[in-house]
Amino acid sequence: MNLIFKKTYLLVSGLAASFVAQTALAQDKMPSYPLITHNTYFSIWSNTDKLNESTTKHWTGKDQSLLGLIKVDGNYYRFMGASAVNYKTILAATDEKSYNSQYLAETAPAEGWEKPGFNDQAWKSSAAPFGDERAGKGTDWRGKDIWVRRKFNIAELPKGRLMLKVYHDDEAEVYLNGQQIAAEGGANGDFETVALPASAKSNLKAGENVLAIHCKNTGGGSFIDAGLAEEVLSKDDEAVKLAEQTSVKVTATQTVYNFKAGEVNLKLTFTSPLVMGDLKLLTTPVSYITYQLKSTDGKAHDVQIYQGVSSNLAANTPSQEVTASKYSQNGLKLLKAGTVEQPVLQKKGDNLRIDWGYVYVASSTAGAKQYITPEGDAVSSFLGAQKGEATVIGKQFMLSTVLPFGKVTAAPVSKFISVGYDDIYAIQYFKTNLRPWWRNAPGATIEGVLSDATKAYAKVIGTCVKTDAKIWADAVKAGGEKYAKLCVMAYRQSIAAHQLVKSPEGELLFLSKENFSNGSINTVDITYPSAPMYLLYNPDLLKGMMNGIFYFSESGKWNKPYSSHDLGTYPLANGQTYGEDMPVEESGNMIILNAALAKVEGNANYAKKHWKTLTIWTEYLAKSGFDPGSQLCTDDFAGHLAHNANLSVKAIVAIDAYGELAGMLGDAATAKKYKAMAKDMAKKWEEKANAGDHYGLVFDSKDTWSQKYNMVWDKVLGLKLFPQKVYDKELKYYLGHQNEFGLPLDSRKTYTKSDWILWTAAMADNRADFNALVAPVYKFATETSSRVPLSDWHETTNGKMVGFQARSVIGGYYMKTLRDKLAAK
Repeated sequence: MNLIFKKTYLLVSGLAASFVAQTALAQDKMPSYPLITHNTYFSIWSNTDKLNESTTKHWTGKDQSLLGLIKVDGNYYRFMGASAVNYKTILAATDEKSYNSQYLAETAPAEGWEKPGFNDQAWKSSAAPFGDERAGKGTDWRGKDIWVRRKFNIAELPKGRLMLKVYHDDEAEVYLNGQQIAAEGGANGDFETVALPASAKSNLKAGENVLAIHCKNTGGGSFIDAGLAEEVLSKDDEAVKLAEQTSVKVTATQTVYNFKAGEVNLKLTFTSPLVMGDLKLLTTPVSYITYQLKSTDGKAHDVQIYQGVSSNLAANTPSQEVTASKYSQNGLKLLKAGTVEQPVLQKKGDNLRIDWGYVYVASSTAGAKQYITPEGDAVSSFLGAQKGEATVIGKQFMLSTVLPFGKVTAAPVSKFISVGYDDIYAIQYFKTNLRPWWRNAPGATIEGVLSDATKAYAKVIGTCVKTDAKIWADAVKAGGEKYAKLCVMAYRQSIAAHQLVKSPEGELLFLSKENFSNGSINTVDITYPSAPMYLLYNPDLLKGMMNGIFYFSESGKWNKPYSSHDLGTYPLANGQTYGEDMPVEESGNMIILNAALAKVEGNANYAKKHWKTLTIWTEYLAKSGFDPGSQLCTDDFAGHLAHNANLSVKAIVAIDAYGELAGMLGDAATAKKYKAMAKDMAKKWEEKANAGDHYGLVFDSKDTWSQKYNMVWDKVLGLKLFPQKVYDKELKYYLGHQNEFGLPLDSRKTYTKSDWILWTAAMADNRADFNALVAPVYKFATETSSRVPLSDWHETTNGKMVGFQARSVIGGYYMKTLRDKLAAK
């Protein structure tokens, strides 16, 4: 490295070392570790504690392989990911090849329908797959039950493990030659490859076979398709040892691993520079992977690093055809891959990955080699020093970069690569396709962005280290080290569940996706729990979450006297697609967040801009908010609930918050009116919700209870609506009703929402009560067996996720930090 870069790098390394030393309680533990995190499509994680124990994955759980190998004095070690498992197709599903099957729908067949000798001549024959609109050119089926029989021939029996490839919605029973080989529950939303027991393979025979399936649609969508494959293990793994992982450390913007490979130590750092105060840096779609090496025995060792990046980063499914190429530009060596089809903004929904735009790998290292190889040949390409290809079209390639380190001694030496993504168009907003934020700069190109990111590497790393230190220090001060670790876990996950774009009117839009919830875009009751982190570190991003909702109402596209729930289904923000409104919930959310924004900024200018709309929503709450009818709230998974005491709190706080805003805008009469109204409601609430030693889930019920997490805003905004005795009574009750992994959401179930627990904990005025509520959440986050990006909905008795993962709502973990910051003002 040149002298200037070397000096800057050593300075940054010193800062990083100092920060890690300050924060090193112990090796960090997370359910899933963030590696490359930018937005809901460009988001790669490791779901195992050791980076080389599993293939890296998109947050949805689909493989998006990052493969890392190191060669030390002729010996090979794997430090990242897992070698690709190859599958040889025995019986193709429709993602590979069209086929016809016999089928019978709705009316149950005769006994023995699954057996080879069964007479199915009376059954219909039609094209697979079978299902709703997802079936495409297949056969439309939207009923409750379907039975499918598919005959096929094989010349020889497979040697490897037999695998079932299946896409089912909902339940599927699968039979091979009359014997049941699988029973898949629920809906999986895409093709999954399931390992079958050895007994299943024994049912297969040379010649004719029958695969039979019964699919039961229990509600919602319907779909069934399946095939069979043989697992083919690679012999290359025999020549590759596992590097020994000695530690992992996670900060707000970086994940750092340390490995021992022979007599060389490798420090591997993933940096996604999500610095909220710098929108240019925040939206630059480039992450760095840094490799720092040093000898441990005082001798010099010859070292090379291999880094593979799968073309699956740019495909929704591995079966999609991609094109990949290598070239040079702006002094960079570049690899590029994307689908041949390029269906820009053509898909919407939850369990999806991007299949338009292009992934890039860039290196400025002298002597670096780049090439493209089939994913299954990646390891052998490095072991055999194969060159691979420069341009290819096909499926599942590995973009390969080999970095030469030469002789590595005790003096640390460092090199890096950059991984970037150009999604061309990011969001459709009321029928207008919008570019990602970084393309707002005139003449912006991804090659230019990668070049700038390479030149700014040392500066960016320094900025990230300072950001990490501030976030850690703020959180430790507010709630201690366990709380701070939860905040660090939340940081990248929350940001990366959004996309930043500019509206046609020139407004910032920071649009969330309801990851593994329902796929909605810009949901108000996702914004609400997420808000504390953004209020702390960039309130403009919170405005970006609210701008589209205000536009929807103020443009006349939404004409109801309360806020909408969402703007559509990601990435299409063309208007609400959720099936039911949440009038009190969403109106209360928007009003409260405007008041919080005004308190943070010291003025109500944003609220003034939308005053007419806020007034309409407040009037709705004044009429219907105190004792809500049978409405859904943000906890819609728990079902409808009338007389919801916690939802009533939200309405009361929102009405008072509107009064606060009016006062800030100089309208004393309006402020007095609505603050008096809220005070009166709060007194009535205390009477109707009182259940003796606690306050009920619903009014006039002493046998129910719930977390009153909405009440935290009374403390945060300093409204003084509810007397301290209300908080004391509730908190005492909560502390007596915790389970091993947290406080249940309410008396109906033992599951919980961790974001709401952190809000409930933030109501405590003493650290002991706060710590007592936070500790079980920390236990869940560090001990759960659910290895996915942090779930916010888990079971308090066993620590397993119930649903949801990788969602932005855990930005709400920062509520205590926000409360303390505003109290200090």
